[in-house]
Amino acid sequence: MLRSAEAMHAYLIDQVNHMLRRLAMYGGEPALWTIFHHLFFLEDADNGMADLHESWRARNAFTPTGVKGALQRHLPENLHSALPSMYAEAARQRGWLTMDRALTADEYTSLRAAIDTFVAQDRGWDDVVAAFGPPSVLFGSTNPWYEKTLAYATANKSDPMVFFHLWTDWETRPRDAGPILLAVRSGVGPFAATFSFTPEGIRRRPPEDEC
Repeated sequence: MLRSAEAMHAYLIDQVNHMLRRLAMYGGEPALWTIFHHLFFLEDADNGMADLHESWRARNAFTPTGVKGALQRHLPENLHSALPSMYAEAARQRGWLTMDRALTADEYTSLRAAIDTFVAQDRGWDDVVAAFGPPSVLFGSTNPWYEKTLAYATANKSDPMVFFHLWTDWETRPRDAGPILLAVRSGVGPFAATFSFTPEGIRRRPPEDEC
């Protein structure tokens, strides 16, 4: 006896949320392509994945190597938690993303207004949480020493998610220093314009000839 379409749909959504949080355990971006394809198929949106990629390509957020290639133009290659944040935005618009908490409208407005000042100096994980509270979703390890991306969002899908990309450089920073904030990303315009970099993020940006 086969499971119902509703049961399969709920199962895949649950798997998407596990993948987004710990993507390395599931095989990286190709695993997300596959499960998104399956969900689009169940929802009778056969062109869903192609349309999603095209919307990213129009913003310069998708390359022949996927979202990964676009992110590597702005962030260090080994900041792996940045990649699932892109798919999380798409999942939220489809109603697939389960958040740990939703910001109130006032919290969200205050966060957006504080970004430019916040990124004017270098920050760590503790600084982000102290300023804005626990994230709506955490992508990457919960281990305090490892890189991660913190997402903040309201229940209103028209409010763009806000992502804090925190990176650990084992070669030049003490192991107990924790991840340092490189950039805050938000918005649906041209991809490069959605980043606000900290001083460390500016120092760590890949050279243009390597992008």
